Amino acid sequence: MDESPICTAHQQKKMIKITLYDRDNKKHLLDAPTDMTMNFMELCKAYELPVEGTCGGMALCASCHCYVESDHELPPASEDEEDMLDQAFFVEDNSRLGCQIKLKESLDGIVIRLAPTGE
Repeated sequence: MDESPICTAHQQKKMIKITLYDRDNKKHLLDAPTDMTMNFMELCKAYELPVEGTCGGMALCASCHCYVESDHELPPASEDEEDMLDQAFFVEDNSRLGCQIKLKESLDGIVIRLAPTGE
């Protein structure tokens, strides 16, 4: 008997591991699907971690500001992301907006730290 496409697709589901340090320096090991077009901010919200994502992932706020602490290759920040980071607090060379980090297989093992809030 042939397997249904749904079963085959489920078996091919790809998961990656992400290490996240929250604002209290607590380490979280997250399993992240790469087949759902999720971004890092959405993953944090799914795990109920303290990331607001006020703008819903449109790079219009900096409530998902984070630091990429591993050497993973990310696409360059868009002009919108750069503009938003210019207005954020505590910006570093490795600052990114979590909503702009698309979860994909090449990010397996990435290490990310949540940036402090401006409060």
